[in-house]
Amino acid sequence: MAKIKTGKAVVLLSGGLDSCTCLAIAQDQGYECVGLSFDYGQRHRVELEAAEKLARTAKVADYKVIPVDMRGIGGSALTDSAIEVPEQESVGIPVTYVPARNTVFLAYALGWAEVLKARAIFIGVNALDYSGYPDCRPDFIEAFQNMANLATKMGVEGDSIIIETPLIDLTKAEIIRKGISLGVDYSKTTSCYQADARGRACGRCDSCRLRKKGFEEAGVVDPTVYI
Repeated sequence: MAKIKTGKAVVLLSGGLDSCTCLAIAQDQGYECVGLSFDYGQRHRVELEAAEKLARTAKVADYKVIPVDMRGIGGSALTDSAIEVPEQESVGIPVTYVPARNTVFLAYALGWAEVLKARAIFIGVNALDYSGYPDCRPDFIEAFQNMANLATKMGVEGDSIIIETPLIDLTKAEIIRKGISLGVDYSKTTSCYQADARGRACGRCDSCRLRKKGFEEAGVVDPTVYI
């Protein structure tokens, strides 16, 4: 049976495990998906190559990479080469947090969604197995949704663009199981904050630790290539 067409959706793609799963979920729900990535000066630029390949493999209707120079403000190990990526668990919000990143990304996604008259924006934020970033929490998403309703023509006319967060209450293991059920090939994704030019993961950063833990708890072989 053909899927019921739900309308267009903008999917934020980082090239990582979560965003790839989000895309698969959106397509499974019948959305005509477009992909949106950001060249924000990130240390782990191999993720952009992974995101583009994922978009091509998933045959999204359109795909854009938006340049946003967040190195200009720094303040994060991902955008400032003078700050080392931590390889041990830390207390509080880690230095890999990029100030206001999801706010900036969602703002661009909201603009494109309105241009396309898209019904939804999918973002792979997670508030269980995550690094404690404040812009991955349900409260943040709720606040952004309220802002989107007020700040867009579609919103004030009663046709709001919905911010979809299908992974927000799932463990990493549950996310992986869901993705596998939808045919996601996680060997094509990159999560490491300091992957080398060949895409090999360090195995030590926070993102690598969460990814490893997820595959172990899911009882699935980790397809990641580590240095």
